Amino acid sequence: MTSIPHTIRQRAVGLAATLAVLCGGGTLATAAVVGLEVATAAPAAALQNSQAVTPQMGFNNWNSTHCRAEFNEAMVKGIADIFVSKGLKAAGYTYVNLDDCWAMPTRDAAGDLVPDPVRFPNGIKAVADYVHAKGLKFGLYSSAGTRTCDVAGFPGGLGHEQQDANLWASWGVDYLKYDNCNNQGVDAKQRYRAMGDALKATGRPILYSICEWGSSEPWSWAQETGNSWRTTGDISDSWSSMISIAHENQALAPYAGPNAWNDPDMLEVGNGGMTDTEYRTHFSLWAEMAAPLLIGSDLRTASAATMAVLTNADVIAVDQDPLGRQGAVISSGDGLVVMSKPLADGGRAVTLTNETAATRTIATTTAAAGIGGAASYTLKDLWSKQTTGTTGAISAAVPPHGTVMFRVTPGGPTALPAGLHWLGDLAWSGTPANAWGPVERNHSNGETGAGDGRTLTIGGTAYAKGLGVHAGSEVRYHLGGTCTGLVADVGIDDEVGSKGSAVFQVYRDNTLVADSGIRRGSDPALRLNADLTGGSDLRLVVTDAGDGKDYDHADWAGVRVGCGTAPSAGTHALSDLGWTASFNGWGPVERDRSNGEAAAGDGRTLTIGGTAYARGLGVHATSTVTYYLGGRCTALSTDAGVDDEVGSNGSVTFQVLADGVKVAESGTVTGAGGAVHLGAPLTGAYELTLQVGPADGGNTYDHADWAAPRLTCS
Repeated sequence: MTSIPHTIRQRAVGLAATLAVLCGGGTLATAAVVGLEVATAAPAAALQNSQAVTPQMGFNNWNSTHCRAEFNEAMVKGIADIFVSKGLKAAGYTYVNLDDCWAMPTRDAAGDLVPDPVRFPNGIKAVADYVHAKGLKFGLYSSAGTRTCDVAGFPGGLGHEQQDANLWASWGVDYLKYDNCNNQGVDAKQRYRAMGDALKATGRPILYSICEWGSSEPWSWAQETGNSWRTTGDISDSWSSMISIAHENQALAPYAGPNAWNDPDMLEVGNGGMTDTEYRTHFSLWAEMAAPLLIGSDLRTASAATMAVLTNADVIAVDQDPLGRQGAVISSGDGLVVMSKPLADGGRAVTLTNETAATRTIATTTAAAGIGGAASYTLKDLWSKQTTGTTGAISAAVPPHGTVMFRVTPGGPTALPAGLHWLGDLAWSGTPANAWGPVERNHSNGETGAGDGRTLTIGGTAYAKGLGVHAGSEVRYHLGGTCTGLVADVGIDDEVGSKGSAVFQVYRDNTLVADSGIRRGSDPALRLNADLTGGSDLRLVVTDAGDGKDYDHADWAGVRVGCGTAPSAGTHALSDLGWTASFNGWGPVERDRSNGEAAAGDGRTLTIGGTAYARGLGVHATSTVTYYLGGRCTALSTDAGVDDEVGSNGSVTFQVLADGVKVAESGTVTGAGGAVHLGAPLTGAYELTLQVGPADGGNTYDHADWAAPRLTCS
């Protein structure tokens, strides 16, 4: 390949896979028994406003009304009425949102936005009050620029962030969709964070939907700024638009989680440009990808078939599953795509999608879906409602442009596959015991409501991952004998000040393998290590230290386990080892070949700056490849650069992570330069992650090589 039509490439259209993602999603971490200082950091925390613990559900008027005169107060109130009368509220839809054109073209003398008096004669607050009276929430629209996106050019929020946020809060706004037009070239992070800070400063809980179209890869920075971020351009009501947007969003599974969702745009279900079969695929894929479900059709004229799709309780339950994992592609070829999404009950939602023009049989297995090992499984077809059994095979005849969606439930516990697993991202065994409210995933205990905690914090140190509990508490996990170690920082959460005291204990089956002694609210976090080798079950127990339980908010902070077989002692070419997870911006990750085109094995000899390499990995930004180390390896040595197959084009950055902590980086590397050498310390780490990202905001020509990577293990 000497020339590639890169201008037509879409971002992140490669494979998104594998078992590490399926067992908990994102960058999974592990427990090292020795050398754990490298593993103290967790992935970036999501925005802690708890407005989108599960993906938001609601309505937006844009696709059905645009700026036509019918977009007015009566229409919006009518939608709220329909939510109640037609079962949408009961199905989980919460937000009634206005899009562009609600305001006057200019601000008033005080600089405030002014509602259009023709469309909204009683003002926006009156509409919000009406929506609230129905037990629903109300959303509004603006743009992170000087003007909004409609050609009429209504005032945007750039430079007016706090003024606008205060006004919206006074009206009772619960949701802001913040668009990207007329942004004057101001950095996206700066613009969107300015509004995010302004919303926080109002003191009103407002869900923040960043509509940046994926231009600056918001999935890499927006978790602490907003509750969701658009990953693509605008959807339209056609099969080609919908499925191409699904492809773009599928590769971004590691970035999603509670309060932080990839948003592939509104639903087109019922707008008339696709068949009912295609609309079922649309709805299935959005649910499988844990996407926001925002109805974009005219509910005033919606057909029975449209309402049946939008209110399918089983499919909605997949989208709203409290584990909060986005499904990942586990196989893709010849227009047949299989995805698997982990669920809080330990099962999986599996979609079989036929993108071709003829009926095809699509097959996978429970092992490929990430839950192998049980003697039997229940398969529930979430559209036909038929329930069957299997010992591991999953298969269906799928019509053209159709999707068969199964909920797969194992008949018994299954072992954790190889990799690093944050326990806050895994399904626990049975119902945990907790003395005050539920056990919280990746939040402190908070009050008695689910999801009402905050960032886990011990002694001033914040943790994005972990479990928030209250003594006495017990949380159990099934390991299946595959895991070797656990690590956790334990202590009393800062939300109770210096009060509280508790004892943390770790049991492998019935054997006590770690004990913290008494930890008080005035103590810093204590690192616990536990040997889990051969254990079938794990129990995390917190007991009161004997001086009362009133303030015993206890954190298992950054708690993680490592499972699987580590590389043997010696030096290994990395391309000889199997990875536990990978995703790639264009085609698959290639072993000992350059990235090439979209097909597997179509690259050529890895070559950087005229130097050829016989061994290595050929990838395309954005790319992540993850390996399980089991705490046995000490170092990685590699050259890194843009492959010569794209000439002097391309601009990327390389990073090496050990248990989620960056231990080596390249800076910007371009096709015009040669290779850079990276050396990364890995002592004690259970997981190695190789990341390549675009350096200039886009990934055109970003064919990147990990050249001659050598892993040293003891």
